[in-house]
Amino acid sequence: MLVLILGIAVAFFDQLTKHWVMQTLPLGDPYPVIQGFFDLTHVRNTGAAWGILGGQNTALTLLSMVMLLVMVIFRRSFLSDTWDHRVALGLMIGGILGNLFDRMRLGWVVDFLDFHVGGYHWPAFNIADAAICVGVGIYILSALWAHSHPLNGNIPASREATDGNADG
Repeated sequence: MLVLILGIAVAFFDQLTKHWVMQTLPLGDPYPVIQGFFDLTHVRNTGAAWGILGGQNTALTLLSMVMLLVMVIFRRSFLSDTWDHRVALGLMIGGILGNLFDRMRLGWVVDFLDFHVGGYHWPAFNIADAAICVGVGIYILSALWAHSHPLNGNIPASREATDGNADG
């Protein structure tokens, strides 16, 4: 249930913010929020992250649909039934849905969060992109944590042998 609620919430909030951006901000004109660091800039992205595969909307739409199906159908093979993995899956599904709605409805994805650090300009992104990245990050970190942390029952064999010999 958490996956469903989080996925719907992310997709809804993503679409709500994109609607506001399209209604409020002129295309391409930055609106400074924190001067020299963060702007709101209405951008049309016809590609994937950082504009990769620009103009490939049909292929990216199909890829999004396939990824959603794979994640839902095979979730038990790569996700454990833990709170952090359910959050990760909900964020990823909500993010994919948010951008998929744009691709199907508009033919591009609306991006608007625009950061500058020093002389470097990070490509504009949106709530869906952020949710996907955070979801993937949570999944990777929690998988690494579960695999290596002794409190999760994954004690290396050499340590078990030592602990067993000390008792006996």
